[in-house]
Amino acid sequence: MEKKELTKQQEKLARFAKALGHPIRIAILEMLANQSCCYHGDMSEVLPIAKSTLSQHLNELKDAGLIQGEITPPTVRYCINRENWHLAKNLFSSFFSSKQPENIFCE
Repeated sequence: MEKKELTKQQEKLARFAKALGHPIRIAILEMLANQSCCYHGDMSEVLPIAKSTLSQHLNELKDAGLIQGEITPPTVRYCINRENWHLAKNLFSSFFSSKQPENIFCE
């Protein structure tokens, strides 16, 4: 069997999956998806983590392209990156709707 290169879609899907791999990040995205934007300080009052830890999670989501931030000292405002949000939705949908294996359980 010939080795295949990873596709850009596989790499992007893996990057999104990595960013979604923590429950706090899921909570952040749910919070942002339900409003136009949110300030860092507001999130730290709602989520059960320290501000410094929140910043790390926000940076991970921002690096993956799922959110974007606007700095207006002394505040930082975050919102969903709509373009990448739709891309992630389509990539995950395509991935999970691909052909199912014959046997779901290994024997």
